[in-house]
Amino acid sequence: MKVLITGGAGYIGSTVASACLDRGVVPVILDDLSTGRREFVEGRLFYAGDIADAPLLDRIFAEHPDIEATIHCAARIVVPESVRDPIGYYRANVVKTVDLVEHLLRNGCRRVIFSSSASMYAPTGQGWVDESSPLAPSSPYARTKAILEMALEDFTRAYDLRVLSLRYFNPIGADPLLRTGLQNPNPTHVLGKLIEAHATGTPFRLTGVRWDTRDGSAIRDYIHVWDLAEAHVAGLLAFDRVLPADRPERYEVVNVGTGRGTTVRELVAAFQEVVGRELTVVEAEPRPGDVLGCYTGSQKAATVLGWRARFPIVDAIRHSLEWDAVREKVLPPR
Repeated sequence: MKVLITGGAGYIGSTVASACLDRGVVPVILDDLSTGRREFVEGRLFYAGDIADAPLLDRIFAEHPDIEATIHCAARIVVPESVRDPIGYYRANVVKTVDLVEHLLRNGCRRVIFSSSASMYAPTGQGWVDESSPLAPSSPYARTKAILEMALEDFTRAYDLRVLSLRYFNPIGADPLLRTGLQNPNPTHVLGKLIEAHATGTPFRLTGVRWDTRDGSAIRDYIHVWDLAEAHVAGLLAFDRVLPADRPERYEVVNVGTGRGTTVRELVAAFQEVVGRELTVVEAEPRPGDVLGCYTGSQKAATVLGWRARFPIVDAIRHSLEWDAVREKVLPPR
């Protein structure tokens, strides 16, 4: 089986590509390398370019007519950046995805797995959500994902297209074999900031301490990126069973998380357990676009895809630290 992976030189896309290779699925990677790294596609089928580039997509399918599906990971994903540059986010995430789907349809690619986001869910009490929970995306980034879900569902009603939308929760960690990991040495997410504080001996800024949670800090469903990657492989292998060609409804949403809510304070405690020392924690106001957060209580991924998360949060932290120690060897500074 061969699959096109957009954004396959990035953190999640490259890990998905590794999981595919480990299961005998051949990835064909398309990435413009704006944030992805060429080192992550070494030895893999790779095309450098834009997902909206019609001639390039036509060439990819002419050279690989056996591509059976597309995993669409390419996107801009930084919430505060999306607040500062919403036009850029709508152009990159929404407009170019619409173009991509048009090119896929023209080339006969009718199966799509879409990298969506749980950030579109409305806050609900202590953060528990399932696929039927109300949506209230609170940042331009989250709104681009919600808009695309609506657009993709419309496309499946009008065209010969089937879409499995995987709503990610909060990926952390690295490929356990350290083939890939976060390419950014200074990531903006909370675990990246914890690693930075640990490495530099500076205080960790806990942004947001008055949320309606058990300890006042935001709550998340931190999923190991390798578990997330394996969910994509499960989706590929189960695609025709989940979305058979003769089924009237051709759009399906599945939450991909651990099912366990972890507050930021609890993540800090788990991090301190792994590194064996306490960090100085300084409380601060929420960043632009920050939300209370959520975690999935749904069993749909297990029922529909036959997939469950396997790695505990301490393993994700440990693999992140191991990757941080080798990043510069794998990814020389640009």
